[in-house]
Amino acid sequence: MYRQVLDPVAGSLAWSSLVAAIPLLTLFVLLGILRMTAWLAALISLAVSLVVAIVVYPMPAGPAFLSASEGAAFGFFPILWIVINAIWIYNMTVATGHFDVLRRSFARVSDDQRIQGVIIAFSFGALLEALAGFGTPVAITSVMLIALGFRPLKAATVALVANTAPVAFGALAVPITTLATVSGLPLHALSSMVGRQTPVLGVFVPLALVFIIDGKRGMRQTWPAAMVCGIVFALAQFAVSNYVGAPLTDIVASLLSAGAVVVFLRVWRPAESYVEGVGVRTTAGAAAAAAGGTERTGGGSTATMARPPRPPAGGGNGGTGETGGTGGNGGMAAESGRGAERDRGVEVFRAYAPYLIIIAVFALAQVPVIKDALTSVTKTFNWPGLHIQSSSGKASTLSQFKFDWLDAAGTLLIIAGLLTIPVIGIRPARALRAYLATYRQLATAIVTVMAVLALAYVMNASGQTATLGTWMAGAGGIFALISPILGWLGVAVTGSDTSSNSLFGALQVVAAQKAGLSATLLAAANSSGGVLGKMISPQNLAIAAAAVGMAGREGDLFRRVLVWSLVFVAVMCVLVYLQSTPVLGWMVP
Repeated sequence: MYRQVLDPVAGSLAWSSLVAAIPLLTLFVLLGILRMTAWLAALISLAVSLVVAIVVYPMPAGPAFLSASEGAAFGFFPILWIVINAIWIYNMTVATGHFDVLRRSFARVSDDQRIQGVIIAFSFGALLEALAGFGTPVAITSVMLIALGFRPLKAATVALVANTAPVAFGALAVPITTLATVSGLPLHALSSMVGRQTPVLGVFVPLALVFIIDGKRGMRQTWPAAMVCGIVFALAQFAVSNYVGAPLTDIVASLLSAGAVVVFLRVWRPAESYVEGVGVRTTAGAAAAAAGGTERTGGGSTATMARPPRPPAGGGNGGTGETGGTGGNGGMAAESGRGAERDRGVEVFRAYAPYLIIIAVFALAQVPVIKDALTSVTKTFNWPGLHIQSSSGKASTLSQFKFDWLDAAGTLLIIAGLLTIPVIGIRPARALRAYLATYRQLATAIVTVMAVLALAYVMNASGQTATLGTWMAGAGGIFALISPILGWLGVAVTGSDTSSNSLFGALQVVAAQKAGLSATLLAAANSSGGVLGKMISPQNLAIAAAAVGMAGREGDLFRRVLVWSLVFVAVMCVLVYLQSTPVLGWMVP
């Protein structure tokens, strides 16, 4: 049995922390500076973490490699199990042409791609995060944006930055329930506290998206719609998390924010319409004034554009190309100029049906009788041959593996996918080919995610992660300022707010008690800060790159989103610090 040692280098936490950080620094340097492909960078960093664990800590080679195998298994199940099955459902809609119908439905709300980016990447992405999480919204919304005419790199960047504010309550609030379990704090108190932190992000993320899409001009011209979306989302997230329940938070917030933008656009339109790559912006003011009506762009626009090549969403499935008038030049700009193709009501229903089915399946899975039946076959076991003790000598739960094969979100997505097959009218054989094609499409992402989770588990089991956390927790009262950074670091490594809460939730409570701070505040800060590390996580970068056909260019994405991640986490640090003082202390439940 291996017992963790937190200060293996000269008995110093500071020196040990420098060594413990080497695997993470290796990963970020390889990705961000050397521009190495993510799967190779992850494998090299995994090797570095094994060397540090075995040579420095010292962890025997056997347990070190066993912990890596457990992490790789966890990377596939449940994380990749969710992503693969969610993208399979999407790929089936591409195969039948219903994805185009959904795209046109969104496009009819507004022909302005800045507005489309907010509705799809933020609001619709938040709904996907609420239902599945674990990279699903990034994969699906980035491809939707490409189909609307966005360049792949910009589409992936927008999708990654948008996937922030909803993350803490993602996958039916699994991160919050996990945090409550490991910290011993009441679920409602944690839900309420997180619901008083992440809504601040919700207000400003839509503004960040329009800036990414069209710079300062985009901010000037579309800030009213972005603010409506952000404020409604924030208010709904606060209200539901504090007064209803954590699992429904993002579902309600996403639907209300999207609905608010749709209603707002009935009385307001931006002065100009932005379309990626056109080079002109259609000014509608004069035309509207002449017509004596409200300003609305796109209806008479003659601007056209060549659509970028579509990523291999169908995975080469012969007939999985997009259908329904999206081929050739012209794309959405041309569709808008023609007044856009009108789809029959039944086809629009079928286009939305997969997501309605997902909502229904996940909702039914929460019914107590059904949930008890699903969880009755869950198996929790100790990873064979792996026995870990914490530095205090207590048996660690790191080696426990939960195999909830029937209750897992990925399994529920398979059920939803099977129900989707007859609704959208795809042949079972074609659905099967699309499923196999999804694995080929995500091959490099699968390797990346499994390698990164293997790295995370090696760092956790050996004590490298605990060394970093304990050293940071020694900051005393000022720890409130850096508390969100722990969560940010955990998600940056694991790609999961749930995993980050598992790593540092209990540590945040201990640090709070030592510093005389609110345990609820700092535990919640771990989750709220963690959501901002998701956009720079190698596994999410790999998923985004694979989805938009940019596999191997994860480093380019990393550099695009790093600044946003740092800016937002700095804002969260200041917010949490003020909440630990009388200035905003009234916000702590």
